[in-house]
Amino acid sequence: MPQARKSTEIRKREIIEAARKLIYKKGSEHVTVKNMAKEVKISEAAIYRHFRNKKEILSFLASHITEGLVQDIDSASLSELSSPDNIGGILRNHLSKIEQKRGVSFQVIAEIISFGDKRLNKQVYDDIQNYLQRFRGLLDNGIKAGVIREDIDPEATALLLFVMIQGLVNTWALSNYSFDLTERYDALWNVFRKMVIRN
Repeated sequence: MPQARKSTEIRKREIIEAARKLIYKKGSEHVTVKNMAKEVKISEAAIYRHFRNKKEILSFLASHITEGLVQDIDSASLSELSSPDNIGGILRNHLSKIEQKRGVSFQVIAEIISFGDKRLNKQVYDDIQNYLQRFRGLLDNGIKAGVIREDIDPEATALLLFVMIQGLVNTWALSNYSFDLTERYDALWNVFRKMVIRN
């Protein structure tokens, strides 16, 4: 019997997962419609029924990644905790996900930038700004609750957190994933925590 046709949503997720796997396993230059079709075991024409082109696939993948990260922050915002440890836990959770998928979120961003497509770059920039805005909100809440120092700049601190995580993941990838990412993060977080916590 022929295989039942999958829903558009399921098929789209399979295609972006194929793109993610190709970036991780073979490098961004191998993210082609032909290779994605082979990974999903469908025809190239079937790919084009769901996406207009490779750029649209990468756009969908980037949104999928950043939406998941933002959802983690929003869930934590509902918690009664407004402390550095709450923020640290969110970042640790993000790194755990990145570790499981070998830092693919940053590789996707690099792939999008390599296209030189202004619209895609703007999308990623906006997604990152949304992510940073959520962290600024957590920091503001911590300041109001009296657990984070009042003299810190929430905007600069949120950006510093992002740069710290990106730098750590880049170093980890360049080392051929030779160290435990979350363990190294814990050491960095202990230093960072001392800078922002109110004594």
